Amino acid sequence: MDIGKKIRNLRLEKEVKQEELAEYLGVSFQAVSKWETGASAPDIGLLPGIAVFFGVTIDELFQISDESEFERIENMLWYERRIPQETFDHCVKFLEGVLRSDPKNVRAYSCLAHLYNHRAASDHGRANEYARKVLELDPEEKSGWVAFLEANNGVCGDEWFDNHFEVIEFFKDFLQKNPGNYQGLYGIIENMLDDDRFDEAIPYIEQIRAAAETGQYEVYMGDVMFGKGNPEKALEYWNAAVEHFPDRWQSYCDRADGLKKLGRYKEALADYERSFTMQEPPRISDGLYSMAQVHELLGDFDAAIADRQRIIKCLKEEYKTFSGEGIDEQKREIERLKRRKAADASLY
Repeated sequence: MDIGKKIRNLRLEKEVKQEELAEYLGVSFQAVSKWETGASAPDIGLLPGIAVFFGVTIDELFQISDESEFERIENMLWYERRIPQETFDHCVKFLEGVLRSDPKNVRAYSCLAHLYNHRAASDHGRANEYARKVLELDPEEKSGWVAFLEANNGVCGDEWFDNHFEVIEFFKDFLQKNPGNYQGLYGIIENMLDDDRFDEAIPYIEQIRAAAETGQYEVYMGDVMFGKGNPEKALEYWNAAVEHFPDRWQSYCDRADGLKKLGRYKEALADYERSFTMQEPPRISDGLYSMAQVHELLGDFDAAIADRQRIIKCLKEEYKTFSGEGIDEQKREIERLKRRKAADASLY
């Protein structure tokens, strides 16, 4: 049965008005009306409250298909910044139930992984807020600095040394079982380069050239040369990626990353811009994110704000995304940039 029809039948059985249900849930009665007419559906976070209101279980209330439930969870992971505990528990219960009947359901495992990662990111967000409060009250409190850096993936040298041994060992084992797998090679190379294990990464970089014709070989060899202190050779490789694959927007974005490392920001901005504009809609906005970072690094806050506004425009016009965390994140960044601009202006 359709969710809206089920709600309407239960409401009529209980002899309550739409306004009463709406008040209990903290929504407008128009929202309830839309559910009942099928114009929209209740947010997944409201399911436990609706079930309690009518005195039924969620399973009894929402006899919906697994596909619909999967779509609700995936949409929630995209749109919501924070997930209430009861909603989180409901999602886990559903996904674990799917796996009991279908132990090899890849989609369920993927949703569970993203669900726990989402909660971890949300918890880090709250940890960041509390840590900032510590530092506001006592700037000398070391535990506050440690908490702040950990919440933001920062570096605190005498507290921990971040390496990726476990991840790299996982990928080594994975590649033994799946020789030449592109994603496996990508994972091990990225982590080795991040740990400055340049020579160890080269054999895997050689393999990635055979795994996919993408220009990634030249990009990674450029990263190796840069890490080993040879920026001129690094630039040769990054230029080669564009020369060999001039029709791939990723080639320009990757070269821009290299130019940024060299401090050649104007050239980097040009490549980032090209990486975005050469795509057909719907476009991947990696270049715009990087442009915003470079413009902020240069102190051009107006340009950085414009970059963030272009990301919002892209989400709305090309992905039909008008709300949710993707939009909200950019709005928060714009407000932060405005504060930075005002703070800098006050110094002169």
